[in-house]
Amino acid sequence: MKKILALVLALAMALSMTFAVAEDFDVEAYGATSTDLYNKILGDFYTAYQAGRSEVSNLSLRYALMAVAEAKLMEAAVYVPGTSNGGNYAIGRNAANTVTSVLWGNDSYRYHDMIIVNEDPVTSEQWDTMKAKWAELAGTGTYEQWVKDYLTGEGYTFNTEYALGYSSDPQTWDVLATSRAADSEAIVNTYDGLVEYDMENVMQPALATEWSVSEDSLTYTFKIREGVEWVDSQGRKVDDVTADDFVAGMNHMLDALGGLEYLVGSDGGCGIVNAQQYINGEISDFSLVGVKAIDEYTVQYTLEQPAPYFMTMLGYGVFAPMSREYFLSQGGGFGEEYTPDSETYLYGKDPDHIAYCGPYVVTNLTPENTIVFSANESYWNKDNINIKTITWKYNDGSDALKGYNDMKANVLASAGLNDSSLEVAKQDGWFDKYVRISATDATSFGTFMNINRTAFANVNDGAVASTQTAEEAERTNKAMQNVHFRRAIAMGYDRATYNAQSVGEELKYARVINSYTPGNFAQLTEDVTIAINGVDTTFPAGTFYGAVMQAQLDADQVAVKVWDATAEGGAGASFGFDGWYNPEAAMAELAIAIEELAAEGVVIDAEHPIYLDLPTYMASSIYVNRAQVIVSSIEESLGGLVKVNKTECQTSSEWYYAGYYTDFGYEANYDLYDVSGWGPDYGDPQTYLDTFLPDYAGYMVKCIGVY
Repeated sequence: MKKILALVLALAMALSMTFAVAEDFDVEAYGATSTDLYNKILGDFYTAYQAGRSEVSNLSLRYALMAVAEAKLMEAAVYVPGTSNGGNYAIGRNAANTVTSVLWGNDSYRYHDMIIVNEDPVTSEQWDTMKAKWAELAGTGTYEQWVKDYLTGEGYTFNTEYALGYSSDPQTWDVLATSRAADSEAIVNTYDGLVEYDMENVMQPALATEWSVSEDSLTYTFKIREGVEWVDSQGRKVDDVTADDFVAGMNHMLDALGGLEYLVGSDGGCGIVNAQQYINGEISDFSLVGVKAIDEYTVQYTLEQPAPYFMTMLGYGVFAPMSREYFLSQGGGFGEEYTPDSETYLYGKDPDHIAYCGPYVVTNLTPENTIVFSANESYWNKDNINIKTITWKYNDGSDALKGYNDMKANVLASAGLNDSSLEVAKQDGWFDKYVRISATDATSFGTFMNINRTAFANVNDGAVASTQTAEEAERTNKAMQNVHFRRAIAMGYDRATYNAQSVGEELKYARVINSYTPGNFAQLTEDVTIAINGVDTTFPAGTFYGAVMQAQLDADQVAVKVWDATAEGGAGASFGFDGWYNPEAAMAELAIAIEELAAEGVVIDAEHPIYLDLPTYMASSIYVNRAQVIVSSIEESLGGLVKVNKTECQTSSEWYYAGYYTDFGYEANYDLYDVSGWGPDYGDPQTYLDTFLPDYAGYMVKCIGVY
């Protein structure tokens, strides 16, 4: 068992249910069951993944093998990709491309260089002009000044505050102890990393001023910027930034086990020497881990084997620095002395109990209301930031027009348009002048299928209780463990109509995605020959990751389309169409499932349908409407043989605690769940596929009810 299991307490599951549950939850037995199910359902994926991950010298071969692995993951239908960020109508006062558009890491949430205008929103024509100029100037270092000159010439002045909406408060302010986007997207503005991607997508020095890589590609050495200070939330100096802060940060991250420690381990990460052994509890001496302060301003990382993507990982939270002295002053400790549940442990509990070395300090936090980030007067690069204040304003989604109305009143800098606000914008006359279609990113939100459900109410408070009987729950579990049943569900719901509830009918396909890793995330740079079901198949240089994935799906005769070679003007894409929704294929898969399940004693017919629970946030008309699309399209596609129940969540917290806030698969209170998703941590497909690793190593496997 992983060290992480030491944190697990036996559950006293006194939940409001229609059948009994054992008071003591056997975690060890649960882990064994998880392993059996994983091997049965995702074994082919894992075998193919291992082949791809082991290839480190030939990137094109690596990408092709990983594409085969992802095809196996898609065929398993435990996760159905649905939507990305963006791809919606938007209006705003932000200039185009003034935060990085790199598809991985957290740098796209660093807003210090963003350019915001004071007046009316930028027009759609101006937006297109800026986008075209960015494509021309990217990599020259001149785009930022060009934008300022251009918008000044258009009559705009610049705002030093960026106000944006948010929907979930951070649960911790310790970036090294979390894997939740709602946490890291806020905290990233409070610290600097070693390097940072700029608005032209060029990696720039941040706390590292220079770096070198050994000839064997195993040792990375960074010189740390001198004179940088750590301050508290009041702006008072608490320490100097030194190389040891990166050692302390890595040590704390591996102690905290916040969910992303695998990124530096050998079970799916870059393989820092002995990091995996420390995670597993096989060693307790952190000095044996390959992160060293060579001197006061030199830090060195040593890997077990080459990781060609290592530099692309450095903008992510697992490599964040941490002041050792400040951490200890807040009750922190390392190794066996790390006791986060003690009364004296304060680090990261709120913004007043972290140290800052980034462009902002948090000066106001009112839960579910406002978070204010103010310029850090001690920031080493304070004279070169455009935004002096970032203000997050809470929106629980209950008012479909709030974002648009706040943007129009200049309370928010920008807003995406949903179906309701789109009509209002047209009536206002703002649509034709100001609207643009936002770019999609590399985030993949989708629907998870729980193959081993053990929770039938939220584990934190017993809310969102299921109405399934014990017999119904047992039948559902057996059905969800059948691949053809899962494929029937995956092919049975209309994802375009689902997306229309958020972005409007006109753009319902714009951000529909069909794979976990975007098909254009990686591209072969040389000819590669691999075996597709035993047949040697050559993919020429220039082939996209998605095309290889599609070849494997076609060879396995799975009626899913993840890559369209004709999309994007012939460049090809994995988004902009629904390659999963296929009622005819769904019924064909269901017919196979019915036959196989009958042999296990599970009868599925009109009198004995399978019941699935889908947690639904009832205070938001958008989310209710999206859930209803899942319900109606699945029930219609599958002839009423599957019934989907919207289990009602009265607050957003209930909705999140049904799945998003859970830490282990046995806490997942659903059969279907459409709240969570994943964005890349670094520039390699491994960043996606690692999340489905077994034995508590993969972050997303908990969403399918295992580990």
